[in-house]
Amino acid sequence: MTRGERNIRWIEAHCRVPEGKGVGEPVKLREWQRAELRKLYDSPTSLFIISFGRKNGKTALVAFIVLLHTCGPEAVPNSEVVSGARSRDQASMVYRYAMKSARLSPELAPFLQFRDTAKEILCPELGTTYKALSADASTNIGRSPVLAIHDELGQVRGPRDAFYDAIDTSQGAYPGALSIVISTQAATDLDLLSVLIDDAKKGRDPTVKMSLYTAPEDLDPYSDEALAAANPAFGDFLDADYCRKQAEKARRMPSFENSYRNLILNQRVNMHTPFVTRTVWEANGGEPDDLAFQGRVFVAVDLSARNDLTAIVSLAEGDQGGWHVRPEFWTPEIGMEERVRRDGMPYDLWVKQGYMESTPGASVDYDFIADRLIEIAGEAESVHVVADRWRLKELEAALSRRDVELPIEPFGQGFQSMAPALDSLEAALLNKRIRHGNHPVLGMCASNAVAVSDPAGNRKLDKSKATGRIDGMVALAMAMGAASATEAPKQPEYQMMFF
Repeated sequence: MTRGERNIRWIEAHCRVPEGKGVGEPVKLREWQRAELRKLYDSPTSLFIISFGRKNGKTALVAFIVLLHTCGPEAVPNSEVVSGARSRDQASMVYRYAMKSARLSPELAPFLQFRDTAKEILCPELGTTYKALSADASTNIGRSPVLAIHDELGQVRGPRDAFYDAIDTSQGAYPGALSIVISTQAATDLDLLSVLIDDAKKGRDPTVKMSLYTAPEDLDPYSDEALAAANPAFGDFLDADYCRKQAEKARRMPSFENSYRNLILNQRVNMHTPFVTRTVWEANGGEPDDLAFQGRVFVAVDLSARNDLTAIVSLAEGDQGGWHVRPEFWTPEIGMEERVRRDGMPYDLWVKQGYMESTPGASVDYDFIADRLIEIAGEAESVHVVADRWRLKELEAALSRRDVELPIEPFGQGFQSMAPALDSLEAALLNKRIRHGNHPVLGMCASNAVAVSDPAGNRKLDKSKATGRIDGMVALAMAMGAASATEAPKQPEYQMMFF
């Protein structure tokens, strides 16, 4: 037997069905579950990611793995096993399932102790402990688990999570420590689970493995084929008629489509439809040419709140057409750690990498913005600067203190001003005429930006509907609006025809 086959045999011999149909009977693993266990154990593994739609027996699979490492053949004497979830209720589900399954087992129950209040299972003979942890608890530091299971990591927004980091960095005491992530997909490319999945797809580390059950984009999303691709238990303990009803509901009511695609089809779909899709944004990721910014440049400033992000986006037309984009961002030094936790974004890392600048104090000093605008104007043949009316007088005062006359045209944030700007930006993106260089902060803003419409169909970017910061996309739209309104007329072309 391989290691995986040994573990499969142990689960089916010692674990019991804890509830529902067949309660108390020996567990009978499905073939897809056996395949996942063989994939996990039959070669060295440091991180195993398994992702599928909801209601596919995630809790049961996690519970059996927990028992394997607490009192089964995978147990390491005097070690700790943990599972982490986003809330206490979610964390307790794994504990309850494992506890019920073990208590019903005549082979396991005599060797285990159960602490319901602490959500712990102890095996005194081996000195092993399993504990269910939650992100909203304060007792997650100081542990050293040999196995850590991250439950529903797809709920984390942004590429960082203090709870995940606390568990992940605590496993250094064991050379063969194992992490398992089991979850439905996250909503956006910038979320932590998406970052882990995209890294695993590259195959750079052979000890990082992944099983991703998701409906391919080219399938009819309401078909049984799509449902089966994302749900390995489809038609088994996941009721097929239930899934079909969810599909029909999404077909009938478009407002449910995104949640259906994310939770049932396990596709990476934001619950809020972004202004620009990931595919379109990536198609415009060419590197901008610095020489383009020595000609005619359109500059947009989004000051936002003084204790958040401030953005300047410069837009210049290239020699062969297309628009070159140079985004710049500022954030205050004081309070940065709080903003990193609040937004789930690595602002501190982006500052170190040069994608953002930090300014002293607790708010962005507009003197820094004024100095940068003067530099941009000095490098370009001509500049056209636009800015939101909000706090514009403070920026103008900063320029005045430098005895610099740099006219700034107010740019409204309502439907009247933003609708033509978004139309121009959308057309440029769809025609692949933007070169943004895959700037990570601007990419974050693009993935968060959500457009809302008025009854006449005019659109604007709405910060209240966004899932995160969108300052860079607001500035890009403003710059494109300014460029579209002042584009130089083309020279007439003549043709001579002979008859």
